[in-house]
Amino acid sequence: QLVGGDTPCSGRVEIRDGDQWKTICDSDFGPKAATVVCRDLQCGTALSVPGAAHFGEGDGPIWDRELQCVGNESLLVSCPRGSPRDKPCTHAKDAGVTCTRFRLVNGSTACEGRVEVQVLGTWGTLCASHWDLLDAHVLCRHLDCGFAESIPRQGHFGRVTHPIWRDSFHCDGSEGHLGQCPVTALGASSCSHENDAAVICSADSMSLRLVGGGSRCDGRVEIFRRGTWGRVLDDQWGMQEASVVCRQLQCGEAEKAYNPSKPQRGTGPVGLRGVRCTGHEANLTLCNTSLPKSALVAGIAEDVGVICWGSRQVRLANGPRRCSGRVEIYYQGSWGTVCDDDWDLSDATVVCHQLGCGEAVEAVGSARFGKGSGQIWLDGVNCSKAEAALWDCPAGSWGQHDCGHKEDAGVICS
Repeated sequence: QLVGGDTPCSGRVEIRDGDQWKTICDSDFGPKAATVVCRDLQCGTALSVPGAAHFGEGDGPIWDRELQCVGNESLLVSCPRGSPRDKPCTHAKDAGVTCTRFRLVNGSTACEGRVEVQVLGTWGTLCASHWDLLDAHVLCRHLDCGFAESIPRQGHFGRVTHPIWRDSFHCDGSEGHLGQCPVTALGASSCSHENDAAVICSADSMSLRLVGGGSRCDGRVEIFRRGTWGRVLDDQWGMQEASVVCRQLQCGEAEKAYNPSKPQRGTGPVGLRGVRCTGHEANLTLCNTSLPKSALVAGIAEDVGVICWGSRQVRLANGPRRCSGRVEIYYQGSWGTVCDDDWDLSDATVVCHQLGCGEAVEAVGSARFGKGSGQIWLDGVNCSKAEAALWDCPAGSWGQHDCGHKEDAGVICS
């Protein structure tokens, strides 16, 4: 069993021996044994094998033999065991494993390929008609492959005879893994293998990610170094540094650089302390990261965050179905509404197109879908129907309005 993880397929490894559950020492548990554990639990393949009680220390007995798995065993009990250990182990060295039911197949690197998911022990593909870039971003992050650069179609990575699962994920891009996304599970699909979901991830050798925000393009900055994600701390974090982070993540221009409030600060290891950029570097490691300690004495180095232009989102809230409801925009790290002044079918058309919801049937006002809360982000919107996103339309300045939430705008799409 796996104990202490954030999913049923991750945690501290415990082996049942008679009527007792025992932890295992990380020196006795390697990648091949981890592969067998994941297979035995119908949890796919092993993604990482952290030791040093990564998932917390157990409190029972400790298994005293090495698991000498070949890696092709179906069950952990089939693995050969070594002789009893000479030196005792402690719970501070409890082994853990993170399994994943997702894998990328037939790519030229580990970070690209056809998306396959294991359901009840059987690997199958996903239908591309239910797969978008936000879902792909979450999978790339989960596989430590950076972010999604593209989602190729037309059987780009070959065809197979596996089942095609119709699971439809509804990620917003901020989740840590696909298991955190809302999902519609529809079983086997009539989709063809020419339409298998696929992704090409950035596979950054030095990855960044933003955590705790509402999208992949805003939040607290973390850096992947030496096999683990760490916090970025700085005492003079500004728009130059934020611009580099947004550029590296392909999230557009930087809108804001900030230090997260206390509840949003990280608690894990520090990956980078002190950084100075000119604002034109291609990635954060090209900035000056070798600052003398005296350079940080003037201020206290704190967690850092950014909000990039690419974090902007639109959604429909409180409607009877996905493609109708109150229009809400995610901007500067928070959701807000749109005022119905001058709100018409042209404006609604842009929203419907942006959400992949077909054409606009009706532009509604007077908070027909209920009053929103928080900011009213836009007023006097005047779209031409040709814009790619609602914020590309002429409108008043962000947050400038003379409205109340009783005037919140909504749409009904086809």
